[in-house]
Amino acid sequence: QVTLAESGGGLVQAGGSLRLSCAASARTFSSYTMGWFRQAPGKEREFVAAIRQSSGSTYYADSVKGRFTISADNAKNTVYLQMNSLKPEDTAVYYCAAKSGIFYYSPTRYNYWGQGTQVTVSS
Repeated sequence: QVTLAESGGGLVQAGGSLRLSCAASARTFSSYTMGWFRQAPGKEREFVAAIRQSSGSTYYADSVKGRFTISADNAKNTVYLQMNSLKPEDTAVYYCAAKSGIFYYSPTRYNYWGQGTQVTVSS
């Protein structure tokens, strides 16, 4: 079992930056894939970024590649999403998620979810 706690959302102007944090429980943390997803009103939840803790491999959606960076601090059991050059279309509720084993894009494969944090980017 994994519990997740998110923080770092807020309101920012276009072109600005935010860093989201996801604190995970320590049990088998390094064996998990940790992911970030987002969901705008009326739209499907979509993959943003993920990191495989055991290998450090990272994965990004095309829409955020080059602007967002996912990283992990295993000593703190925390995963971060650094978001730079934010655009209004990045506005969504951002969720931290976790699954055991290898990476998948689909949110249906993730077993554990945070509560979500709102990111709003104004033009």
